[in-house]
Amino acid sequence: MKQGRIVRRSLAEAPARTDWSESDALTDADIEAAVRDDPDAAPTLDAAWFETARMTTSPQKEAISIRLDKDVLDFFRTLGPRYQTRINAVLRSFMEHHATTERRAARGRKK
Repeated sequence: MKQGRIVRRSLAEAPARTDWSESDALTDADIEAAVRDDPDAAPTLDAAWFETARMTTSPQKEAISIRLDKDVLDFFRTLGPRYQTRINAVLRSFMEHHATTERRAARGRKK
């Protein structure tokens, strides 16, 4: 363990304790409004969301050898662990977009 990362504080230097009374006073409606108005909040999962949700499973992975441009690979590696999973997600997104575009084009040809 690196010693430079350890921070020691005395009890007098400890941060003040949180006053939870303001949070305790919030109603469910207050919380829902705060979440609804927060652009960074994840969407509320209501009954309508669960009606349209679908269960997906990842297809089996296959180990391959692929040549990528060094700068592309370096970029994904800088994003941290599981960079190969991210590359797979980008490729999957492209594949799904392409399939959707093809379906739309096929519907247009049928008319």
